[in-house]
Amino acid sequence: MKKLILTSIILLNVLTVVMAQDTVKQERYSFHFQQTVITQYKPPFTAAYSGQNSLSPLTETQTSITSTFFGAMRLWKGAEVFFNPELSGGSGLSKTTGIAGFPNGETFRVNSVAPAVYIARLYLKQTFEWGTDRDTIDADGNVLGGTRSKRYFSIAAGKYGMADFFDGNNFSHDPRSQFMNWALMDNGAWDYPANTRGYVLGLYTELGQPTWTLRFSFTMNVTQANSSIWDAKIAKANTQTVEYEKRYTIDGQKGTLRILGFLNNGKFGNYDQAIAQNPKAPNVDSTQAYGRHKYGFGINTDQYLTKDFGVFAKASWNDGHTQTWFFTEIDRSITFGGELKGSQWNRPDDEVALAFIGDGLSGPHRNYLADGGYGFIIGDGKLNYAPEMIAEIYYKINAYQKKLFLTPDYQFIVNPAYNKDRGPVNVFSLRAHVEF
Repeated sequence: MKKLILTSIILLNVLTVVMAQDTVKQERYSFHFQQTVITQYKPPFTAAYSGQNSLSPLTETQTSITSTFFGAMRLWKGAEVFFNPELSGGSGLSKTTGIAGFPNGETFRVNSVAPAVYIARLYLKQTFEWGTDRDTIDADGNVLGGTRSKRYFSIAAGKYGMADFFDGNNFSHDPRSQFMNWALMDNGAWDYPANTRGYVLGLYTELGQPTWTLRFSFTMNVTQANSSIWDAKIAKANTQTVEYEKRYTIDGQKGTLRILGFLNNGKFGNYDQAIAQNPKAPNVDSTQAYGRHKYGFGINTDQYLTKDFGVFAKASWNDGHTQTWFFTEIDRSITFGGELKGSQWNRPDDEVALAFIGDGLSGPHRNYLADGGYGFIIGDGKLNYAPEMIAEIYYKINAYQKKLFLTPDYQFIVNPAYNKDRGPVNVFSLRAHVEF
């Protein structure tokens, strides 16, 4: 009798899993779209001096736009292909220079402000699954709806964004729908591999389990800092990134902890060597040589306290000896904040959020800037060093059926580009975001 009961229970569980799979539609293909327009204004501020990469102390208004088409298709069992053409145009304030934690995550450090179309993503992913426990996957951009085992291994190759897979956060990750500041998109001191548009060529793997995920990516480098030409000397110019993610609950509320480590190898310049070569006007580009490295780590956590309110915190560090190559000139960063949904005032799809940022530089990096050196984002010709401190607050309005969102945003920036002789800076923004 016990064997019969046990057998019946097993058969019932298997039948339940099969029925669940049948009731959840496995998307064969999907098409999604987003467009984001951000207009930013800053009034004039006090500056004792300015250099070639300084934020302009004058009144300024700039607008950026991105439009992305997300295409995805299942090819065979476990195989998916993703293709995203994208258009971007416009500029950040002062041609996206003068602030390390730049206030618009939708802008890039490019020479032309004219709209340009390019391939953002094109990659193939193969997933191998085992076990009977399954998760329901909601359809979204670059996400085919359906079910997937809680135990799986995926491998992907092609062109993608590192933020697609790494350093996620429920409240601070996407400048199209959350905070706009660069240092709140990802861990600020993670000089993550990317071309000037934010995408990379590489290989990505992911091992998923019910309560944790382990990720690894091997990617290519560009030939110059913030450029778009890929370095063909892959053995000498490459990056490795690894991340462990642990999911848990506290008093029934979901939380996540992520620990990230990275190693960048390539033809990087060295700050100390640049100063030694020319103490009065160092140029880090003149010291570039293969065999250089940049390494660091990031810690990233988010926690729901109620179903409508959650908090987050991030901390990151890199060694700061070699020049910033990909992202922005931050060597140490701490951020924290929270997000509240509008359920209490009968606007459940609205959000109000507040965050604080503290960014810093390594000793060699600050000495280089103080002696008149320039990076590709910051450089005032000299430097009265202090940590760059930023506060950001926004209110996101569900303007039309969760397809159109309007977001007024304010950022207060103290010591822009780590310089006590400039600022503070006030940045007012309005973002319009469409998705379907």
